[in-house]
Amino acid sequence: MTVLLQIGRRPPQEPRPGTPPPGPPGARAEVKVFRSAHGAHLFVADGSRVYDLPEPLAGRLERWAAAPDGSLEELARGLDLPLWGERRIDGTPAEPPPLASLSLNVMQACNLSCGHCYADEGRFGGGARAMPRETAFAAVDRLLAEAAPGADVVVGFMGGEPLLARDLVHEVVAYATGAGAAAGNPVRFALTTNLTTVRPEDARLFAEHPFTVTVSLDGDRAGHDALRRAPGGASAYDRLRAGLDVLARHGRPRHLGARVSVTPYTGRLLDVLEHGIGLGFDEVGFAAVVSAPDPAYEITAQAFTGFLERMTECGETALRELSAGRSYPFGNFLTALREIHRGTHRPYPCGAGAGYLSASAEGGLYACHRLVDDPAFAMGTVAGGSDRALRQQHLTERHVDRAEPCRRCWARYLCGGGCYHEVSRRGRPGCDYIRGWLAFCLRAYVELTQAAPEFFRQPAPNPAISTVSTV
Repeated sequence: MTVLLQIGRRPPQEPRPGTPPPGPPGARAEVKVFRSAHGAHLFVADGSRVYDLPEPLAGRLERWAAAPDGSLEELARGLDLPLWGERRIDGTPAEPPPLASLSLNVMQACNLSCGHCYADEGRFGGGARAMPRETAFAAVDRLLAEAAPGADVVVGFMGGEPLLARDLVHEVVAYATGAGAAAGNPVRFALTTNLTTVRPEDARLFAEHPFTVTVSLDGDRAGHDALRRAPGGASAYDRLRAGLDVLARHGRPRHLGARVSVTPYTGRLLDVLEHGIGLGFDEVGFAAVVSAPDPAYEITAQAFTGFLERMTECGETALRELSAGRSYPFGNFLTALREIHRGTHRPYPCGAGAGYLSASAEGGLYACHRLVDDPAFAMGTVAGGSDRALRQQHLTERHVDRAEPCRRCWARYLCGGGCYHEVSRRGRPGCDYIRGWLAFCLRAYVELTQAAPEFFRQPAPNPAISTVSTV
């Protein structure tokens, strides 16, 4: 028997009985041979398992995986190991779970003008509008009514710029905290902001309640102001820094993250990352702008090559720092390594349309905050409840094993098929980037388990609604 050593110590996971989806996806969809400073390794897509691999066998498996007619049965016979049998993911669509989080678009308008903003300054292609108080309270009631008994739930505040509706945000926090306690569902909160209008009373609210606050940051003063234009020619960056000072003096949230929207105009990512870390954020993460009202801000398929190189440069820096036992809060990297260690394998990119929905200012329910007012992703109403049939249709149609070309990709259960908003607008121009980034993260995972195994024994942060993804 060939002996492979599984790397990492993950919680045991129960396999799901079943068979792969119709039409075998081929060898390259099930395994990935990769190498690190410690030798050759095998990644098994189903279960996201990582094994040490003898080098003579590695080349043989690479040739086998490249063959168009390679099958799982052939590989299993060659390894003489029960790597397959009962599958963890079998192509069966998930059932809509209880709601766990609901974001409220409390202000579908913004005080900045950003050409790369997917929300079109919060208007989502319509007019500026604010969520009425009764709609916001009803949305909280809807979340609690459809949550699992006793489960924690998350209320998020989105826009536009949600702090333009600060009175409503404060009222909703008070109402949700009381309503959640009465229902037996502890409530956490999330808010995404440009931080240009934050006041001391907002900072105290964030500190007194379990808040995750995510700040839009696009670089240093020159880089940030080039993308985010404030009225009258003022500096959006200077206002953001003033907002950070308000948080430092009056109250810091439990988790303060920065999200960088990467466009063709973004400078060296490592410089942006270290600038954000220097500002004191708990986490800094990148997201490529794939769909924008102005196409000039979009990362094209060709530009993803450069994006991968710059992301890998950031990842190599993070690997060196973490290996030396030092903190380095590069969000994309940390998320990917923790998910690989857990053995995360998911047939969807996120919880949108499943345990997470978003409410528009008028009280419509949509799959997520990026898809507000898109009828193709409507999921019911605050007043009438989430539409289980539409949620089930969403989960059935978008299972990654039913998508092309996703079902033939070894990275599908770490990627999940890509952001629904981006795929619906632009397709999947970044697939090669995603595979390249995850291949690097697999190598880094093996090397970090050897250099600093204690990293994986530390509790991972649990931000309320994360805007930093695996990829």
